[in-house]
Amino acid sequence: MSEDENARHTEKMKKIKAARDRMMATKTEEKGLIIVHTGTGKGKSSSGFGMIMRCIAHGMPCAVVQFIKGAWPTGEGTFLRERFAAECRFFVSGEGFTWETQDRERDIAAAQNGWEIAKTQILDPEVQFVLLDEINIALRYDYLDIDDVVGFLLEQKPPMTHVCLTGRNAKPELIEAADLITDMTLVKHPFREGVKAQKGVEF
Repeated sequence: MSEDENARHTEKMKKIKAARDRMMATKTEEKGLIIVHTGTGKGKSSSGFGMIMRCIAHGMPCAVVQFIKGAWPTGEGTFLRERFAAECRFFVSGEGFTWETQDRERDIAAAQNGWEIAKTQILDPEVQFVLLDEINIALRYDYLDIDDVVGFLLEQKPPMTHVCLTGRNAKPELIEAADLITDMTLVKHPFREGVKAQKGVEF
């Protein structure tokens, strides 16, 4: 890069930084966010657990309530229970995916039990971040009442508590209530080519 090119680049970056600084100066509000990870692509739970790791690193007490997946041992569950039990509470309310239990009443009871646990964790003043993993599946199948969940998040969640809800097919009411939404798009997945779920990648 020539001296002229470097000078032009430096000047351009100065202007970008000045504009960025002006924008950041207007962002002063703090609040506990309602976060939704949905969509057909992989990474919804993985991203949620990534935020759990951030919370632990920042000394923010957190909690996980796992819906649906219960019977399936996961690396994140083992990791948090064995190494960070004091920093992150971990609860499992599901008994497995719906096609495995084949008992709607049991699935509903498990989901509702999980929601009661979730509300307790969200209301606990010591907990700053709560991950509700795969709750969107429980909502999709009407194991939980969407109005009850959204109403609680909007009306009873402490102002500075963050709550992340993951799972496909997030309901419109939840999308409307959320502050931050990520829709993971499926582009390509090895399962379609006959490759089973891989340890460390998917569980």
